[in-house]
Amino acid sequence: MALLAASVADGRSARASACGAREYSYAGLQSDSKAHGVGATLIPLETPSVSAGHVGAWIGVGGLNLGPNGAAEWLEVGFSAFPSDRMSRIYYEVALPGSDPRYVELDSSVKAGEKHTFKVLEMANRKAWWRVWLDGKAVSPAIHLPGSHGSWYPQAMAESWNGGVRACNAYHYRFSNVTQARADGGDWRPVTRSISFHDAGYRFVQTSRVPSSFLATSLGGSRPVVSSVPSRVGRASARLAALQTVQFTRSRGK
Repeated sequence: MALLAASVADGRSARASACGAREYSYAGLQSDSKAHGVGATLIPLETPSVSAGHVGAWIGVGGLNLGPNGAAEWLEVGFSAFPSDRMSRIYYEVALPGSDPRYVELDSSVKAGEKHTFKVLEMANRKAWWRVWLDGKAVSPAIHLPGSHGSWYPQAMAESWNGGVRACNAYHYRFSNVTQARADGGDWRPVTRSISFHDAGYRFVQTSRVPSSFLATSLGGSRPVVSSVPSRVGRASARLAALQTVQFTRSRGK
């Protein structure tokens, strides 16, 4: 975690040794302004190939050390896939101070090419209370995220966890119309200024600035192979890239 924040802008991911060398690898963006929600349309363009750990594509807010007294606190929603999955899954995940992250699966059979619109949004006139939205419908209860009101930068990114065995997992996601809420309850506007990044083995390819759209994809098309995969692979949620981009944004005085 103790990397220079400016390394995101200086191309730290290009200097990483190899795909799968980092436990968590990311490709995505973070808005450089705080907001009350984030939304986007996501498509898994291909069925992810996961040898160990997991892959995912999500939008969210919060991160490591961003809750009260430096606690981990976040809320995200999007796609996930695990070893042997033939399709993607839809999930949301919430991390509350002092508790383990809670992963909630909403759909286990999302086909390649299937499009869904996701949002996480602070509720109108209810500061620091949030809901997850899927295709225009609320799919979570009201979730209290202490200290979150007007405090967090929207994020949209793909991730790969290497399962602790240096697996180089493959994915190909499209993010379209990334927006952020300027007020609790809505007032959606395009994300026009952001910080983008990618780790070794993965690429961020911007396809449109306004509306903000991009591809997050792995390099190469062959299925990755690892020599040893643990029998019990648990979902872990780190925020290395998100934390670094937050630090970088703060270093610019935002």
